[in-house]
Amino acid sequence: MKLSKKIASIFCLLLVLALSACGQRTPVDPHAGMIQVYNGIDKAWVRPWSGAAESGFTEADFSAGEDGVITYTGTQYCVEQGVDVSYFQGDIDWNAVAASGVSFAYIQAGFRGYESGEIRADMRYEQNAAAALAAGLEIGFYFFSQAVTPEEAAEEAQWLLEAAEPFDATLPFAFDWEAQTASDGGEVRTEGMLGSEMTACAAAFCETIRDAGKVPAVYGNRWQGYYDYDLSRLGDAELWISAPGTWDDFHYAHSIWQYTYEGSVPGIPNPVDRNLRYLPITE
Repeated sequence: MKLSKKIASIFCLLLVLALSACGQRTPVDPHAGMIQVYNGIDKAWVRPWSGAAESGFTEADFSAGEDGVITYTGTQYCVEQGVDVSYFQGDIDWNAVAASGVSFAYIQAGFRGYESGEIRADMRYEQNAAAALAAGLEIGFYFFSQAVTPEEAAEEAQWLLEAAEPFDATLPFAFDWEAQTASDGGEVRTEGMLGSEMTACAAAFCETIRDAGKVPAVYGNRWQGYYDYDLSRLGDAELWISAPGTWDDFHYAHSIWQYTYEGSVPGIPNPVDRNLRYLPITE
């Protein structure tokens, strides 16, 4: 009986010591190694992409005018105002666009059907490209992708290179993959695409552009940039980020910021996407 009491006392002492040690344990940070971002819906913690540089912008670097035009007030870059257009913008007076202070334009050259998978040219891309150049704007082309394989993305890049040949397009050639929803009950060929698959398509597009001696770019929104596109796999491709708002809050470094889908620009009859392009200041 005495031995049992002694064993019980030792057990209680060990239990007290264990509980005491647990109480003194340093709490584990559940967000260690993560970054907090606005993902387009809410603030969230995400794992950063390996090797992806940060932008470093703050809210103080931007100013929003009453007309909705955002200007950069920081000192790290020279910044240009731009637009991106497709046939949806209608018949554009590019001289009026240039006179308003817009200095560059991204033009949709073509797209792949989200149901058929067929590649088609934008019905206004040649008209827009020629007129924008004549008005003195710098231009670039983007392809609205619905690629489901790297081979299809490479095909899109080659098509874009050939479509751009007649024009002096000096902006990077951009890959624009966006999720689609069928409005008539039809099938969307890209439904269920994984981020790894989107990244593989973007990388194949960029590789084809690089092989032609041109500079590639990848367009995407906040969600794609934080969850889908593995930025560590896109090499030196420039990033064109869609993050509507009054300041550029996207965490990773990028060269173009699309700040609104509902911009108003003289000479463009319909609402238009507006962008800022960051050019490093060189001595």
